[in-house]
Amino acid sequence: MKFYLAPLEGLTGYIFRNAQAQHFNPLDKYFAPFIAANQHGKLSSRELNDCLPAHNEGLNVVPQILTNKAADFLLTTQKLQDLGYDEVNLNLGCPSGTVVSKNKGSGFLAQPDALNYFLEEVFSKTTAKVSLKTRIGKESPDEFAHLMEIYNQYPLEELIIHPRVQKDYYRNKPNLEVFREAFLMSKNPICYNGDLFTVKDYEKFVKDFPEVDRIMMGRGLIANPGLVHEILNHKGLEKETFKAFHDQVYKDYQEVLSGDRNVLFKLKEMWFYMSYMFTNVDKYAKKIRKSQRLNDYEEAVNLLFTEQEIIEGAGLFHRLGNEG
Repeated sequence: MKFYLAPLEGLTGYIFRNAQAQHFNPLDKYFAPFIAANQHGKLSSRELNDCLPAHNEGLNVVPQILTNKAADFLLTTQKLQDLGYDEVNLNLGCPSGTVVSKNKGSGFLAQPDALNYFLEEVFSKTTAKVSLKTRIGKESPDEFAHLMEIYNQYPLEELIIHPRVQKDYYRNKPNLEVFREAFLMSKNPICYNGDLFTVKDYEKFVKDFPEVDRIMMGRGLIANPGLVHEILNHKGLEKETFKAFHDQVYKDYQEVLSGDRNVLFKLKEMWFYMSYMFTNVDKYAKKIRKSQRLNDYEEAVNLLFTEQEIIEGAGLFHRLGNEG
């Protein structure tokens, strides 16, 4: 099985990726949060910083591109190739309303003819490997059979399927029947993504889909950065290792961000997911959320790690239900 990290904007940047790889099993691929392509092929300072080779040494990173214009995609791909990347990923999965309203991300799925022309131009002109991360439609899973016919026309590096439609966001359960049909229909390698939060989730998925040889995890790996380590080593998340991972992320953000507020914003985003790994977490999570200074934050986090324990088999879905 190959294990991938999903691209989550603001969460899975190079600081998180490096800490995860250092303290747990390095993953087969790390998909970087999307780059918003433009007509000049220029990367913002944040985008460039995140994909600089010096910030990703030893990691197999795949930059993701968000656009619905082939020319912009090609310019950005060339820029990334100049940095040493040989594979890029097209974002056809982002469900955000601001993205979808511009017919990008999963909004592009509602324009299959335009998507087909886009892919035709891209594959006729680029020398890079191209993978896609897609949902199964914008409004209805009935859209996906036609989308698969389009995808099958092109030599994708792989097709990553999150089997929800755009309007689901992250509610409801992934549509595994549509995923199964797509897996059987696809001429390209298929990767599964969606609601794998625990070892039991993984084991059930593998039992149901023994032929699938690659999976992508997002929110499950934010909550538990050692989840793949648990799967491969049959050993639960150790609190000391989790603390060392946190401390590295915390230290590295302090080195690159100015001011307590910016550092705390990043860490609080992570704790929205990570807090569900602990017993009796509510009062500690509240203190973390309300922290305005690093000293207050450090005190709240140290108390949590000292006074509470990791919940065996903890996972986001089981704590939050369908909204996980």
